[in-house]
Amino acid sequence: MSIALEMDSLQTIVLCSTGAMVIGFLFDIAIGDPPRFPHIVRLMGALVSKLEKLTRHVLPKTQRCELIGGIVLAAVIMLIFTGSVLAGLIFAYRFSILLGLAIESLLCGHILAIKSLRTESMKVYKGLKSGDIMLARKKVAMIVGRDTETLDEAGVARAAVETVAENTADGVIAPMFFIMLGGAALGCLYKAVSTMDSMLGYRNERYLWFGRAAARLDDAFGWIPARLSALLIILSAALTGHSARGAARIWRRDRRNHASPNSGQSEAACAGALGIRIAGPASYRGVLHEKPYIGDDIRPITPEDIISANRLMYASAAVMFVAAVIVRVAIFAVLW
Repeated sequence: MSIALEMDSLQTIVLCSTGAMVIGFLFDIAIGDPPRFPHIVRLMGALVSKLEKLTRHVLPKTQRCELIGGIVLAAVIMLIFTGSVLAGLIFAYRFSILLGLAIESLLCGHILAIKSLRTESMKVYKGLKSGDIMLARKKVAMIVGRDTETLDEAGVARAAVETVAENTADGVIAPMFFIMLGGAALGCLYKAVSTMDSMLGYRNERYLWFGRAAARLDDAFGWIPARLSALLIILSAALTGHSARGAARIWRRDRRNHASPNSGQSEAACAGALGIRIAGPASYRGVLHEKPYIGDDIRPITPEDIISANRLMYASAAVMFVAAVIVRVAIFAVLW
């Protein structure tokens, strides 16, 4: 293969992007996110924070201005990270196929969160298994937004299972879905939207208006992947020895038992597959929020359910990866 890439060769673009998708997936499975290594998601978060401060400083403190400010911030963030990634990849591929492939592979690996999700949730598991409830609370506080200071063992395990189930959609299936459709550039667009929602998409006094655009964008971008994630978890339940029938039943019944139109999809499928009850009332910044339960209280939740949730996540990721490769191969065959 020539080192110089002719960008008018659509087949070459699809082939290189598919290679980057495969390498990025394997990179995330094997290595994850090395600490202190430059990461595009951390860059997204830093820029969102700075633009929020700048926007709030410039605009008047009215609902209308905060709504407009949030819309402008969202548009700027999406434009910066999609445009810069696309332009950078075009330049890199024109200079050298190997350089472009390396950069896009690294970006695809950064966009995914398979190993990091398992690593962080297993820290909670190890804390629970060692009997150190304080350590377990501290570790689960790193991956959930609720108050964790008063959670008992079951509450900590439940919180960890919920975040693995939710992030199976947000941090694994959704980014893979967008990478499949448009490579690292489209994957970064999704990740930018997801990052903005995690930082701004709160229904409180500070972000009710300013974060509305980010929250609505995240709902729109995640609509299809969330439902796809639920179906993959149902399939994965059969593949991993859990209850596919229970996953399908609870998904149909409880998928709307969540404030988010998307988060309840994967959480319900996971709860049904494991035969446990998750969600329910939770405290955020000292305020108790009455939320409906998801799943049936068939048995008490245990730390081992964190391992089971991770197995479902890995199996779902593997099935999605195979499907994404098949789609890319089909596209390449059509173009050929």
